[in-house]
Amino acid sequence: MPTPQRDSELVIRAAREGDEARLVELSAQLGYRSTLEQMEVRLAALLADDGHAVFVVDLPGTPLAGWVHVFRYLVPETDLRGEIGGLVVDAACRRRGVGRALMRRAEQWAIEKGCSTVSLRSNVIREGAHAFYRSLGYSVYKTQHAFRKPVGADDPVFST
Repeated sequence: MPTPQRDSELVIRAAREGDEARLVELSAQLGYRSTLEQMEVRLAALLADDGHAVFVVDLPGTPLAGWVHVFRYLVPETDLRGEIGGLVVDAACRRRGVGRALMRRAEQWAIEKGCSTVSLRSNVIREGAHAFYRSLGYSVYKTQHAFRKPVGADDPVFST
């Protein structure tokens, strides 16, 4: 495992067991609510999968001030790329370089995994986030609708 990066007062490290409660708190700041138990299951699966990474930033007085999830996105129609699954910085710690440092670390991980590009998705209402990503060199390359369907035993397709 690589040693944590230091960028002035912040320390970037891989997420680890025990970070789940803070991940739940931070995710809720952007409206993504989870239970501690859900986060424990999710983080354990991500940490066990070499195609995913979760990095966090520790600041003096604010352990786990933010997190980023990055993964290898491999599909038949495009070349391998890194995809940012999520980025959250504590509202009290924004504009201190935390998000920039996390994105830099995620991009570095993507390069290490053989990716030549990194992409991400950002809700259309998050205009501040859009400006942040543009400041990092990201640009909008398409717009799309996001569809979702619950599947399983209650789905009529699977009950026949």
